[in-house]
Amino acid sequence: MKQIPYWLDTAPQRPDRSGKPLPESADVVVIGGGLTGLSTAYHAARKGASVVLVEKDQIGSGASGRNGSMCTQGITIPPGEARKRYGDERAVELYNAFREAVDLVEELTLKEQIDCDFTRSGRLGLACKASHVKGLQAKQRELAENFGHETVVLSRSDLRAEIGSDYYHGALLDPLSAGLHVGKFVGGLADAAERAGAQIHERNAATGLTRLPGGGFVVETMHGTIRAKQVMAATDAYSDKSMPWFRKRLINVGSFIIVTEPLGEARAKELIPNGRLLVAHKNVGHYVRLTPDNRLAFGGRARFAPSNPASDIKSGDILKREMTEIFPQLAGTRIDYVWGGMVGFSWDRIPHAGEVDGLYYSMGYCGHGVQMATYMGRAMAEVMDGRPEANPLRGLGFPKVPVPFYNGTAWFLPFGGAYYKAKDRWS
Repeated sequence: MKQIPYWLDTAPQRPDRSGKPLPESADVVVIGGGLTGLSTAYHAARKGASVVLVEKDQIGSGASGRNGSMCTQGITIPPGEARKRYGDERAVELYNAFREAVDLVEELTLKEQIDCDFTRSGRLGLACKASHVKGLQAKQRELAENFGHETVVLSRSDLRAEIGSDYYHGALLDPLSAGLHVGKFVGGLADAAERAGAQIHERNAATGLTRLPGGGFVVETMHGTIRAKQVMAATDAYSDKSMPWFRKRLINVGSFIIVTEPLGEARAKELIPNGRLLVAHKNVGHYVRLTPDNRLAFGGRARFAPSNPASDIKSGDILKREMTEIFPQLAGTRIDYVWGGMVGFSWDRIPHAGEVDGLYYSMGYCGHGVQMATYMGRAMAEVMDGRPEANPLRGLGFPKVPVPFYNGTAWFLPFGGAYYKAKDRWS
């Protein structure tokens, strides 16, 4: 069993982008080589800026290569809550941004010829209790009437054509959500950024920032310094002590995934005949999909604990037990991969992007990072080029005052996890 992400292990081998000398200066320095950083670098370079991206490990080694490889529509909070919180017009603008984000990923795969198995397979939001079906029906009406987004409610009997399990009581089908091979997408986007003129420097962490009196920054890295007119922080859940302002405003939650041995096409289709992306409607739920080579990927929070080799194994055991509860026919199936990673959550469960003390940023995707990180990279490239209206999250930046008694270590997660698991059990 490999303790590395399936998506990175099965992507084409990437070039080594470490050991290169830094230029003395650049128009834009991007810190972080995930999808936010790569998209920012790509779009800024295409606009004519000189761009340098520094990554402390390898491209996609953080959350961008450790996720469920789903590109799903829908905002990170219930649509009705978005309308109450932000008003109808702003809520629709936000929802449309999340919808357009999936379109952008598809557009990039076509424009840059990124072979990453992008498929509009559709997403099933699954009801784990019969009482939850009414909530799905209400959500369907909300999306159609107030957001112009058509979905389909499936009954328990309808689900027999969609999933080889009797575990669920119904589902909300969003037909436009997509699956992809995120490891291939990350690699393809890095190649595209370099073709556009961006420089990528791996294994060269940013260690400090000094703001210059006349504007811009000096970016200190492990292998030298570089002057930048603008700096984009794209580190999200992997923000380290060099980014203390963000660490105090993001909750980093562990998420874990197992991937089975190849099942063969016939057996895979018995589980998910139409290749849908499956997401349970729970506070502590799971997400499931078939991989392009007919394995089952099964992910979830599992344990409210950080990701490390020992923790990943324990979480993998929990996920395998949950997987066989849903799909008893997989009992005895070999698990080939288990891994974990950190997901950046904001306290209000909405991504945040903007500028603080001259430093640009986009973070806190709350589990919607594949599409939104890509989309916000483009948006922030526009913002840095003088178009603040391009940021759909404008005005929703992180609070200036950090959360009391919080320094970036989420000591309270086990208590929160117990609360939400109890809520799922009884509600």
